[in-house]
Amino acid sequence: MRIAFFVNAIESETSYYTTTSLAIAALARGHEVCYVTPGDFVLRPDDSLAVRITTPGAGKPKSADAFIADLNEKASLKTIDAREVDVLFLRNDPSLDADERPWAAHVGAMFGRLAVERGVLTVNDPDALAKAQNKLYFQDFPEVIRPSTLISKSLDEIRAFIDSQKRGVILKPLQGSGGRHVFKIKSSKESNLNQIFEAVSDEGYLIAQGYLPDAVEGDVRLFVMNGRPLEKDGSYAAFRRVPAKGDIRSNISAAGTAATVKVTPKILEVAEIVRPKLVADGMFLVGLDIVGDRILEINVFTPGGLQNLEKLSGVDFSSSVIESLENKVKIRRIYGSQLPNAVLATL
Repeated sequence: MRIAFFVNAIESETSYYTTTSLAIAALARGHEVCYVTPGDFVLRPDDSLAVRITTPGAGKPKSADAFIADLNEKASLKTIDAREVDVLFLRNDPSLDADERPWAAHVGAMFGRLAVERGVLTVNDPDALAKAQNKLYFQDFPEVIRPSTLISKSLDEIRAFIDSQKRGVILKPLQGSGGRHVFKIKSSKESNLNQIFEAVSDEGYLIAQGYLPDAVEGDVRLFVMNGRPLEKDGSYAAFRRVPAKGDIRSNISAAGTAATVKVTPKILEVAEIVRPKLVADGMFLVGLDIVGDRILEINVFTPGGLQNLEKLSGVDFSSSVIESLENKVKIRRIYGSQLPNAVLATL
């Protein structure tokens, strides 16, 4: 297969990214890997879709660092017909482009749809990703697995919500990632609430969630593939994200650390509740951030931490992800366009 990973930018890719682990696993299984960025698509007058691909240096890399070095220093560029790509794996984070390159934020979903129309298996399904451009998508899931939540730009509404939550709230931008501008508010009377509100509201709507006491120990990142917890050799693809001392954020990008975790029946029950919608939406690979019996976020764009997890567990989950894509491509070759992309994405 030829697998194209759609990312924000080549130069921002790192050796510890999940995308890197997936790319190396694909190479190890004998596939061709290439990268695509927001400016690389071309829709021509004859309605053909072309794409400029960046292909890392030939051969299997000795390490993740070597792979990234090849991608930046020895890569080749060429433009091909999009139909020459077997799998387009959308792995960009729209929030990273929202401020400085707003035109780029939605390119994956836009051109992903065009790729689907031309027979390219595209995951996660671009139609669903278009609806999930921010945390509002999370509100479509059953209330039983969500913390009490308010979404607003009104300081009065937010103050009233804070007063209704005895344990305080977590306040963050509706559009965002990586733990940026995340605050814990204990009381509506906090002296710096106005300043926090101004800082966060500059990015648009705010989301306020009732604080979950168990979050002090961090959250559990559980990878879900084809609607079910990713599992291999009796191990689940899950780890605990532990906040740095004095920090409420458990994001690895915000100095959080990864630790082993036991996947309990409660965690599996939460995953089962969200399964029907993830399958219906064609969400091939997602990351659930779980605290107790609640989900804080569903990461459908760039669920990260797979490399941390593989180092902790010694289990190669990345190869399982690529194997699943192999099976989908086989099915596509048999059925052609009879199966919609969203259906095939989670088979």
